[in-house]
Amino acid sequence: MNILVIEDDRRIASFLERGLTAEGHQVAVELDGRDGLERARSDPFDLIILDRTLPYVDGIEIARMLRAERRPVLILMLTAKASLQDKITGLKEGADDYLTKPFAFDELLARIFALGRRRGSIDRETVLTVGPLSLDPATRRVSRDGEPITLTAREFELLRYLIENAGRVISRERLLNSVWQIGYDPGTKIVDVYIRYLRAKIDRPGEESLIQTVRSVGYMLAAVPPAPPA
Repeated sequence: MNILVIEDDRRIASFLERGLTAEGHQVAVELDGRDGLERARSDPFDLIILDRTLPYVDGIEIARMLRAERRPVLILMLTAKASLQDKITGLKEGADDYLTKPFAFDELLARIFALGRRRGSIDRETVLTVGPLSLDPATRRVSRDGEPITLTAREFELLRYLIENAGRVISRERLLNSVWQIGYDPGTKIVDVYIRYLRAKIDRPGEESLIQTVRSVGYMLAAVPPAPPA
């Protein structure tokens, strides 16, 4: 895998470069956000290991800009910021995975392997279409009636899962397990929050939502678009 490490701690950057190279990866290193963003834009990488707190341009802003530019690169955020809200923010703004420091190198390798497996399966997949929605797993492009829609990484994965299960009622618990890979917490509202984010981007004003709420159960993406109001 071709990996870009954007990390301002020279000790950690050197450790990652030596360790990942020994595992057979091609590794490039940038020590600040400005150079890291420029390198990510100029060279094709499979994965970016991205520190969150960086000089000049922080990691959240880098992830946000790369996603807005629709660059098909995986992002693993590696940071000392470990609160739940920090993780939610990182994933919402474009990270595909989030690992906190200090970290075990074996866990980092396992996460890279899982991300690589996801990329391999994405590359083999065809465009998914339901009603007016079209989602291309390879390029991570989404459109409605041909008009592009910009989604964060987590919004993309949520919509993808709903499209793959169009016409089926999906519980909040199943969405949380499948999209976030975490156990169900009855107190969390993260699924409902992201459904609102998606609706704001894929629905048309004045029309019934493409994502239907099934009370006390979960959500369903309509296999056939709802009829417009008379």
